[in-house]
Amino acid sequence: MKVLHIIASVTKVRGGTSQAVLDIVKSLRNRNVDAEIATTNDDGDYLLDVPLQQRIEYKQVPIWFFQRFSPNFKPVREYAFSGQFTQWLWRNMANYELVHVHALFSYPSTIAMLIARIQNIAYIVTTHGLLCEWSLQQSTSKKQTYLKLIERANLNASQIIHFTSHKEKQEVSQLGFQAPNFVLPLGISLPHQIPDARYRLRQQFNIPVNEPVILFLSRLHYKKGLDYLIPALAKLAHHRFTFILAGSGTPDYEAEIESLLVSHGLRDRTRIVGFVEGETKDILMQGSDLFVLTSHSENFAVSVLESLAVGIPVLVTPGVALASVVKENQLGYVPDMDVLAIANALEDYLSNDHVAKQMGANAQKLIADNYTWNHICDKLIKEYRQIIKPDCSRQKLSTYK
Repeated sequence: MKVLHIIASVTKVRGGTSQAVLDIVKSLRNRNVDAEIATTNDDGDYLLDVPLQQRIEYKQVPIWFFQRFSPNFKPVREYAFSGQFTQWLWRNMANYELVHVHALFSYPSTIAMLIARIQNIAYIVTTHGLLCEWSLQQSTSKKQTYLKLIERANLNASQIIHFTSHKEKQEVSQLGFQAPNFVLPLGISLPHQIPDARYRLRQQFNIPVNEPVILFLSRLHYKKGLDYLIPALAKLAHHRFTFILAGSGTPDYEAEIESLLVSHGLRDRTRIVGFVEGETKDILMQGSDLFVLTSHSENFAVSVLESLAVGIPVLVTPGVALASVVKENQLGYVPDMDVLAIANALEDYLSNDHVAKQMGANAQKLIADNYTWNHICDKLIKEYRQIIKPDCSRQKLSTYK
């Protein structure tokens, strides 16, 4: 089985979706699926220093990189246009049995779906939350126009649409797409355990040995709800705790968060550590006591899975798609998106740490049994096989006009 994955960027600055695609392809290859990635050399405001127009190994995955158009005008640059990418797809896409397109509203995903339609090649689309209500409300007129003129036809012509949560499927169902769909969550690679992570974290950040650590680790963006979380934490001044804020954002938003911490009297209790990865990230994840993500909308928060996988309970708001899993399996706290509700949940945690520890133990087993990449990709391969059956793989592609 030969499968080509399409995404605009695989760089870490583009967040969890890029990492998820790398993990999916790596896991598929471990299962004897001949999977590759075609992408641009996008690296946010910069370009990756990688060989172009040739198949290379990048982070243990075979990838074809192509030049991204890089004008000074940011909206055009963010669209990730690439003439090289287009030419290569046109000449080579037919060499693959299936194309798996990730995300929407960027040139690489759009042109890949269009070429697949023209050349009558089967393709699957993973939307990664970009059709959820909150996402579509951002740049509303631009996205609605793009969806109406281009992406609706591309999505309807796909063999199947992949949603990563039932919440996403429910929200997108209101848009009336004709293509069939299925729900399959993203996965996680179980991390290497660091036995002394708790001690090392406190030593590194000069935190008392027995003081609870509350961790936020995500991209710094207004959708993450820090303007709710920080005031909620401020209501708990009578408790001992340290708040660690890990992640990066625009300079303006980082300054806004700094100001918010100061105005709520939390700056002395907070360690701002910026973007983290590798062992530093693992120590933060495994050495903290509670992971928090008070997001307005989070189609699939891999960081939540990462915390649960190492036995750390979580506090998430209903906008996080995994909130239902957390609530149903008692893996943490799910307050409403409200300052007082979040504060009450934090109070519950800080007053009943023995309950939180049991939540963490439950979480480790559930994640190991249901959310590893091995488990997820076995199910994904079954979907692939259904699509490329000789008697049905090309039926829907006649919709191109």
